[in-house]
Amino acid sequence: QVQLVESGGGSVQAGGSLRVSCAASGISTTFWAWFRQAHGKEREGVAAIRDGGERTYYDDSVKGRFAISRAKVNQTVFLQMNSLKPEDTAMYYCAAGWTGGSWSESRAWSYWGQGTQVTVSS
Repeated sequence: QVQLVESGGGSVQAGGSLRVSCAASGISTTFWAWFRQAHGKEREGVAAIRDGGERTYYDDSVKGRFAISRAKVNQTVFLQMNSLKPEDTAMYYCAAGWTGGSWSESRAWSYWGQGTQVTVSS
């Protein structure tokens, strides 16, 4: 049974930083993604990492502010979020089990965590 468990969300003022983590069990994968979903909006891809970190991908809205990485010894992926803005407020989800297609499409992923809330105040 595959389980993805996110942690590390919280509330921060604009300009601050947070790091969210995702620990996986029941799966061995080299391709991960982070998505977010703001209230009343569709889920959108934020960042992805594959091949041990040799390739990373970012949505334009977070380039230069967010960094995705993974632990070397276990199935854990991180999203370091800097210079946070109120528009970054959302539930953040990690995804695994890529089935093909664009990484930024939620339908490309089989497994999801329960999400962790990130709230950025102005």
